[in-house]
Amino acid sequence: MTYLAPLLSGPILGISIVLVIASLLLTLAILVHKGRGGGMSDLFGGGMSTSLGGTSVAERNLDRATVIVGLIWLVCIVALLLLYRSGAA
Repeated sequence: MTYLAPLLSGPILGISIVLVIASLLLTLAILVHKGRGGGMSDLFGGGMSTSLGGTSVAERNLDRATVIVGLIWLVCIVALLLLYRSGAA
């Protein structure tokens, strides 16, 4: 049971939960992005819209959200690494 003790600490558990949520959101955001020639985004109607001025506002907002969630994911990974290395339990 002492081996599982670091997994049950407050900060590690909290960051792990945020990491799982960020991973799911990042996967969803990547799959919803507009494809360059078909793909998962066409299943949700992404291939039916045409934009005259390049990228649409929705696509730019999705890009921003994807980058933000990706940064949160990266920060969680680094934080877990630092917590495990320091032995914070």
